[in-house]
Amino acid sequence: MTASFPGHDPGGIDLRSRQPTLDRSRLLDTLVPSARFAQTRFETYRPNPEFPSQEAARQSLQQFLEPQPPKKTGIWPFQKVVKPAGRGLYLDGGFGVGKTHLLASTYYAARERNPGSRVALMSFQDLMYLIGALKMPQAIEALRGYDLLLIDEFELDDPGNTHMANTLLEALIPAGVNVVATSNTAPGALGEGRFSTTDFQRQIEAIAGQFQSQRVDGPDYRHRGTAPEQPLSEAEFSQWLSRQPRESLSVITADELDGHLTVVHPSQFAALLEGVQAVAVTGLHPLSDQNSALRLVHFIDKVYDMGLHAAFTGTSLDTLFDESYRHGAFAKKYSRCLSRLSELLSEARQG
Repeated sequence: MTASFPGHDPGGIDLRSRQPTLDRSRLLDTLVPSARFAQTRFETYRPNPEFPSQEAARQSLQQFLEPQPPKKTGIWPFQKVVKPAGRGLYLDGGFGVGKTHLLASTYYAARERNPGSRVALMSFQDLMYLIGALKMPQAIEALRGYDLLLIDEFELDDPGNTHMANTLLEALIPAGVNVVATSNTAPGALGEGRFSTTDFQRQIEAIAGQFQSQRVDGPDYRHRGTAPEQPLSEAEFSQWLSRQPRESLSVITADELDGHLTVVHPSQFAALLEGVQAVAVTGLHPLSDQNSALRLVHFIDKVYDMGLHAAFTGTSLDTLFDESYRHGAFAKKYSRCLSRLSELLSEARQG
């Protein structure tokens, strides 16, 4: 079955024919700001004057980039200069206060100040998938060579990624790697409401202890005060298709997409979409399996991050994810996904 409809062009790129496999070097090359933030800089950040913590966060990040003096060890005249231990800064704030903008700005400022520095930016989920793809010892070896790691949407969903995050940070920061993280959760409250944190309190405290925490307050600047967008009607979808260049368009049904994502590692989702400028997922329907739901969430994250034109048809967004999912351990992932789907659909309607 193909993802086509009467009178609709199925597009020139069939995602189902792609089975990307990136080696370690190419995976590391993907750790850069997304297309949506390619032009962001500290100078373009517009802090809300009613919330001074936003400007304070910008200043803290600029200061964080100031070079640290080298450390001397040993007894004169046998002293040697060694790289100082890394530092950690953690920005805690709600949705839409500009944390990702600030993180991308930090990436570009670090590269501009020192073109030879090694800087990587990724979401926390991408980091977990990277560790899964490379395995922990190889991930530590690869990331230890960086000067600065920028981790967006830091979140502890389960004991597994709690252990991985703690192991990674304990290996990297003492080795001189600086880390900046953003999150919607205060560092001391990581994991709360997602799993029983009592048995992992030592690890959570160790993670929080790696960072200096700074709160970023303010309302979601994207909030429109209107009802969320809903999937396109048949007529709207036809109009959207007519505006897309066929050679870089991919159209796929929700069921076909779900089936294909089971055989593509999540670390390869960006590679799966390489060369695609517009993607349409048709026939969205309520998802009864949480693994399918989480795969779709990560796919939507990649579509959004890459700045692709996107269209969706099918079920109302408020029925897409089971209510138990939306109020469970991964509630923030689903909330972010629904917000991004609504934003993408608004863009699709606006042309």
